[in-house]
Amino acid sequence: MGRKKKPSLSYRDAGVDIDAGEALVSAIKPIARATKRPGVLDELGGFGALFEVPKNYKEPILVSGTDGVGTKLKLAIELGIHDTIGIDLVAMCANDLIVQGAEPLFFLDYFATGKLDTATATAIMTGIGQGCQQAGAALIGGETAEMPGLYQQQDYDLAGFCVGVVEKSKIINGRLSQAGDVLIGLASSGVHSNGFSLVRKIIETHNISLALPFEGTTLGAALLTPTRIYVKPVLAVLQQFPVHAICHVTGGGLPGNLPRVLADGLRAELDSNRWNAAPVFDWLQTQGNVEQKEMYRTFNCGIGLVLVVAADIADDVLQQLEQLGEQASIIGQLHNNPDNKERVSIS
Repeated sequence: MGRKKKPSLSYRDAGVDIDAGEALVSAIKPIARATKRPGVLDELGGFGALFEVPKNYKEPILVSGTDGVGTKLKLAIELGIHDTIGIDLVAMCANDLIVQGAEPLFFLDYFATGKLDTATATAIMTGIGQGCQQAGAALIGGETAEMPGLYQQQDYDLAGFCVGVVEKSKIINGRLSQAGDVLIGLASSGVHSNGFSLVRKIIETHNISLALPFEGTTLGAALLTPTRIYVKPVLAVLQQFPVHAICHVTGGGLPGNLPRVLADGLRAELDSNRWNAAPVFDWLQTQGNVEQKEMYRTFNCGIGLVLVVAADIADDVLQQLEQLGEQASIIGQLHNNPDNKERVSIS
């Protein structure tokens, strides 16, 4: 009796579609090309990406950052809206670089999924390309990983990596902040990309439909509003004015992030009446019966970025930001705090 022949297995049989991956690379190339900026030395597709540090820097210091989008991805997947989540990804990384005064140079992404759907992936990459253009960064590389068994079929995860540059003498580290400095808050576009585990808990607990009409759109669309990218207006301000500190308001909110960028011995007093938060924050607080302190510790509550400047230039900085299209306002001031206790108070 002859031996039974074993079936011939392929990578596709294991759940990985090489052809789909190659099709995605082809789709990404024009997206990446649209983000090209001086310094990019090669086309997308090599094993490593090449970038030349701009020659106008005398003592260039590279600044790097990496981040993801968190469970906001779950809403994007549930709603089938994939073309804005990439903007969030770039924003979370690029906004972190501008905190130290760095100009974003290039960006790389990591996209992992259970089953590669070229249309979904292309929509995601389109958003990443748009985010890179908003940040002035080149999309020069990335990785697509199809991992059946680790991720459910259409589930996916994203991570981003951004590198920027700042002149050594112009690094912003908060050491120049001092009592009397004024805090200028730049409005957020919504929830941004932090606190979505609580957002989802509120929705699940009360069985709320994401299709619920909300402020001229739907609740789901409002929650998916992409994170605002502050890079270009802040770089413009830095060319004109000395800025003592910058704070990107992410997980931990204003109380958790402001102390990270202030000199020791200082506290920030904020007046919440000086800015307007998007309606989605009132909705979340009411639906979830969330205490005010918890709101400030979980969400940005309407302020996505804070600039700390000397009081005598605050009005001029504010005027320039408004001319650049930002909704900005003076939201507080720094005071001496020798014991370093309660470094942020919000009234």
